[in-house]
Amino acid sequence: QVQLVESGGGLVQAGGSLRLSCAASGRTFSSYAMGWFRQAPGKEREFVAAITWSGGSLYYADSVKGRFTISRDNAKNTVYLQMNSLKPEDTAVYYCAATTGVVGVHGYEYDYWGQGTQVTVSS
Repeated sequence: QVQLVESGGGLVQAGGSLRLSCAASGRTFSSYAMGWFRQAPGKEREFVAAITWSGGSLYYADSVKGRFTISRDNAKNTVYLQMNSLKPEDTAVYYCAATTGVVGVHGYEYDYWGQGTQVTVSS
C-alpha cells in the first residue's frame, strides 16, 4: 500500500507557473505508474498526465500538452507536475494517483489517491 501527499498548489495569475509535488510513502514507489488528475467545481474528474514506473513513457491530456510536464524521482519517492502558461480553466483540485497496473488515463485504473491540492489561476 502507498500513501500519497500532494503539495505545491496555490493562487497564480494567468500565464504563471506552479510545480506540484506528490510524495509517496513505502519502499515500492518505483513499481507504481503515477498519474495526475484534476477536478474543477461542478465538473467531473479528468485526466491530466501520467508516467510509467521508469519514467520512460509520458502521457498528457490534449488540454495541457505543451504546457505541463510530468516527471518522477524514484530515489525521492516523488512525482512532479510542472505547470507553465497556466490558464483560468486550469483552476481545479489536483490529485495524484498510483497504480500497480499498466499506466492509464482513467481514474478507475488507479488504486491509491492523494487528498488533493488546490490550484487557482486568476485572469
